Amino acid sequence: MSSSSSKDQAEMDPADMEDVEEVEEEETGEDEDTKARQLTVQMMQNPQILAALQERLDGLNGSPSGYMESLPKVVKRRVNALKNLQVKCAHIEAKFYEEVHELERKYAALYQPLFDKRSDIVRAAYEPTDEECEWKADEEEELTEEMKEKAKLEEEKKDEEKEDPKGIPEFWLTVFKNVDLLSDMLQEHDEPILTHLQDIKVKFSDPGQPMSFSLEFYFEPNEFFTNTVLTKTYKMRSEPDESDPFSFDGPEIMSCTGCPIDWTKGKNVTLKTIKKKQKHKGRGTVRTVTKTVPNDSFFNFFSPPEVFFSICFQDEDSEAILAADFEIGHFIRERIVPRAILYFTGEAIEDDDDDYDEEGEEADDEEGEEEADEENDPDYDPKVSTEDVCCPEDLPPPFSTLWTRTRAP
Repeated sequence: MSSSSSKDQAEMDPADMEDVEEVEEEETGEDEDTKARQLTVQMMQNPQILAALQERLDGLNGSPSGYMESLPKVVKRRVNALKNLQVKCAHIEAKFYEEVHELERKYAALYQPLFDKRSDIVRAAYEPTDEECEWKADEEEELTEEMKEKAKLEEEKKDEEKEDPKGIPEFWLTVFKNVDLLSDMLQEHDEPILTHLQDIKVKFSDPGQPMSFSLEFYFEPNEFFTNTVLTKTYKMRSEPDESDPFSFDGPEIMSCTGCPIDWTKGKNVTLKTIKKKQKHKGRGTVRTVTKTVPNDSFFNFFSPPEVFFSICFQDEDSEAILAADFEIGHFIRERIVPRAILYFTGEAIEDDDDDYDEEGEEADDEEGEEEADEENDPDYDPKVSTEDVCCPEDLPPPFSTLWTRTRAP
């Protein structure tokens, strides 16, 4: 057994070594460059990452006509003057986004008392009055008196059969399960932990500080970890790049940082142990190695992506992974936190579906065309799967989670 494998085994908590998986593999002597290329191939099959890359390419369609090269020198001078004006426009636009951020901070303070009351109701710290619970349905949802009475009797019967629950049980877990972007990140072992999630808050950077926002996940005391708050912070920049000012298209994410999770002994769902049987090609001998590897889990969200960027990926690939991670954080900030109740009931999901119906139809048409192209491609082999390139469980967090959440059918 190698020294590194022994170290992995020594560091693993015995309680975490239950349900050990066995995997057979051959020693191939594959170098790190080959592995990096394989990971890149896999990553480029990720629709979320491709979408992020496509957004950056949207403004690059077309090709130069050659007209610029034919212009007289005096006209080219004037063109340069227009480009200098465009740079100044980019700097003004950057200031615009900075003020938007300030406006978001201002209104976040106005929303927060309402969100705090929402949290109090969810975790049973406050019982709303009859007046606060009165909800007038739309005309199309109005029921006949007979139907109302029947529904009332059924509700009373259910209440008699069950104990009186406190607050709104599994509120945030239900929200996550109702949203595809988040439900694809969830694993079965994550759900019992998320039943203890009581609130999610958005915190903006203080005035005068670099632009950023944090997501704060508040948990009640539980058996899984001792943290009461888990945080994820996104740092942004709203200024044109001096070397390429025309690429500015609003604030860009510069980095994101998570937080350590103080797992209770034997409860860390982000790690698992596997036993690998390795057969030496030359000697034919077989050895079994037990090692700790990352495990797919929503809680990998709190492991910052940049930890492994410099090891596995080139700069452009790193940016794509970061964009995918930022997509999740941005969605939680912009949609989930402000409209949590509507995602809990499913009403916001219906609205989202309506927004994307037309786009979805176009996507289906494009997918059909792609499938046809593949079938006509003499080099296309449907037996070859990107999943065979390398094992997702060998990927460092949170890449494994970002990969897994897009593989669901």
